[in-house]
Amino acid sequence: MRWIWIDRFVEFESGKRAVALKNVTLAEDHLHDHFPGWPVMPNSLITEGLAQTGGLLIGESFDFEKKVVLARIPKAAYHFAVRPGDQLHYTTEVEYVHEDGSMVRATSRVGDRVQAEMEIVYGHIGAGTSAPELSEQKSFVFTMKLLGIFDVGRGANGARAIEPPGLIRFQEKVA
Repeated sequence: MRWIWIDRFVEFESGKRAVALKNVTLAEDHLHDHFPGWPVMPNSLITEGLAQTGGLLIGESFDFEKKVVLARIPKAAYHFAVRPGDQLHYTTEVEYVHEDGSMVRATSRVGDRVQAEMEIVYGHIGAGTSAPELSEQKSFVFTMKLLGIFDVGRGANGARAIEPPGLIRFQEKVA
């Protein structure tokens, strides 16, 4: 995983629901080419942000021991273009989680307007797999922890989620 298409979580209820934010700014290189003179956030990147939000929600339910990979998107609808200055609210809700796969329903909103709606299906690959192309997942999750993205986590009972072992906070590194 090279790019993170979410800025932070504002809600994270383990095994149920996650809400993440993405601020769209002109500082993002892809906006200068899509489209010159009228920059819009590509729907493919909005889809990726929703997939990352849901994938982290699903992965956390397995303590990140399984690789969670995007398998397919059976339904997707986009309702309007997202422009610099907009803030996307990505909401994913778990429909089902099985040992070998899962599905979330996802929406992207700008303010109170629904921008995108979709279903996202993931495949799960067990711990200890030898697939080299999946080896970056641990570093991706570590980066997300380092950035404090999981700080809003809540368990199924509503209590604050327990921090993952080995979590290093930025403030601790600076001090």
